[in-house]
Amino acid sequence: MALITGPAPRSVLALDVGRKRIGLAGCDPLGLTVSPLPPLARGKFAADLARLEPLVRQRRCLALVVGLPLDQAQKSTPQAQHCQRYGLQLARALGLPLAWVNEHSSSWWAAEKHGLHGDRSGVLDSAVAALLLEQWLREGDEPVMVAAIQADRLPSAEGS
Repeated sequence: MALITGPAPRSVLALDVGRKRIGLAGCDPLGLTVSPLPPLARGKFAADLARLEPLVRQRRCLALVVGLPLDQAQKSTPQAQHCQRYGLQLARALGLPLAWVNEHSSSWWAAEKHGLHGDRSGVLDSAVAALLLEQWLREGDEPVMVAAIQADRLPSAEGS
């Protein structure tokens, strides 16, 4: 009998949060098919939320996965703290549970996999989000409601 690892299947939206764009990817309710989605050009949070809410409803998302760019020693970086704040704010606004994935080197891996080195169009950002979602589906932790996440502690992305 095989040991099943990873979270329970459900429709999830993954985000690769950047300062200019957010790469997006989603999966089907069974967690079998991961698809990159058109990236979102960043604006003020309220504008981002107004564009993400209909997508979450349309896709019937039951959780969010946000990449955290930790360093090689799995320690927080300024960008990881930015991603953490954004993910927490978004999860609260949407009322969805949240999971984290360590995205160290994910841009390089996605660029290699899809031949996207030097891409500035946002396609790479969504390819990264898809890679993060695939990783989370394989080995991630169950998402938690943000009320259970201590705001002063960067969640662990180990194993992800």
